[in-house]
Amino acid sequence: MTDSIHFSFEEMWEKIMACDRKYDGLFYTAVKTTKIYCRPSCRSRKPKKQNVEFYYHIQAAETAGYRACKRCQPETEKSPEAALVHDVILFLAKNYKQRLQLKDISDHVGISTFYLERVFKKETEETPRTYLDRIRTDKAAYLLKHTAMTNLDICHEAGFHSPSNYYKIFRRLKGCSPSEFRNEGALPDEMG
Repeated sequence: MTDSIHFSFEEMWEKIMACDRKYDGLFYTAVKTTKIYCRPSCRSRKPKKQNVEFYYHIQAAETAGYRACKRCQPETEKSPEAALVHDVILFLAKNYKQRLQLKDISDHVGISTFYLERVFKKETEETPRTYLDRIRTDKAAYLLKHTAMTNLDICHEAGFHSPSNYYKIFRRLKGCSPSEFRNEGALPDEMG
């Protein structure tokens, strides 16, 4: 089901270093030296980068000889609504470039918009809209750090449909403008 989702190695590495639970279920981290796979949010000691592989499906990690982490238990669901929320997150991750309304998301999972917002907020502490904003902002931040694309190109590539919305949401979530973020990110690379 996640076949059309694609994160670069670097994007996934950043998410596991941040223990970002918002990406749980979208991919799994496998550590070659321990033969264990984890959720991106796992709080276990972080592996060396060269010892990591990423999988989009638990079955692929297990077929490759990895076993589930006992700490984060990636093979278990955390609540009855977790599968529903996971489906919504996959939908958002696959369709973040589209103009999505709450109705589009609720139609995809087959529940009312009211119930969707209530369950999603209970599980993630965010609304589907703010979660989508975060996915788009994370994509924009990655592109700002790793490409020479213009802000306008990044705005559209990350799924924002207007530059003013892009700048407003980026500043709210990252605490600075996209240009400031890019300039801050460029300093260590130039020095190193």
